[in-house]
Amino acid sequence: MAYYEAGVAGHGAGARSVATSLSPAQAGFAEVGGKASEYDTHAVVYYEGDPARRLYELVRGSLMLYKLLPDGRRQVVEVLRPGDIFGLANGDEHDCTAETLTKSLVQEIDLRKVERSEELQKSLTKCLTNQMRALHEHAVLLGRKSAVERVASFLMHMVPDRGGVGCVGPADEDNDGFDLQLHMTRQEIADYLGLTIETVSRVVSELKRRGVIRVDKADKIHLNKVCGLCQMTGMH
Repeated sequence: MAYYEAGVAGHGAGARSVATSLSPAQAGFAEVGGKASEYDTHAVVYYEGDPARRLYELVRGSLMLYKLLPDGRRQVVEVLRPGDIFGLANGDEHDCTAETLTKSLVQEIDLRKVERSEELQKSLTKCLTNQMRALHEHAVLLGRKSAVERVASFLMHMVPDRGGVGCVGPADEDNDGFDLQLHMTRQEIADYLGLTIETVSRVVSELKRRGVIRVDKADKIHLNKVCGLCQMTGMH
């Protein structure tokens, strides 16, 4: 099963500078000289090895960061959501490629301007701390979890306010379903979870057989019982 047919990515293709109205929380970069750009689905924001001169914030949409091995194998290292900051490099070049998964709005700012803004530095520290925690969880997923636990964890990651620390469970145990809209191809999901396409398909079929999920369309999955899926993530 394929979730979306990926378009052909091109550096800067599908990117448009826009003048848009942002909320006060989203306007941090703009207030210090940043600019907003809209990107089409599967457009590359920057490639691995490009000069790292700017910092980016995902305002709307979804985006993945990935690394390529010399033989063409790919590892998706992070899937970003609105509010996430990316593009901070340890050296002069980006260590991964940033590519949109959906139409996205991205703000960018020159790194030198970040160094002069104490408020932006505070926001950056908070955001990167949250992303570091997510990366630690992903390291556990890749290193210790089974295929079923990986796919279950991936699906739970897309359910707002459920499954994490402090989750209080469903408001109604008899009505604990949730509809997911998938924005990643089967290959992208496999690359993110460190699995093969065939294994992802097999696990999805197994979850269907167990009655945990229902596949309504190629890109739409209904979780029949969120708590039941959460119990399969290996975190309980």
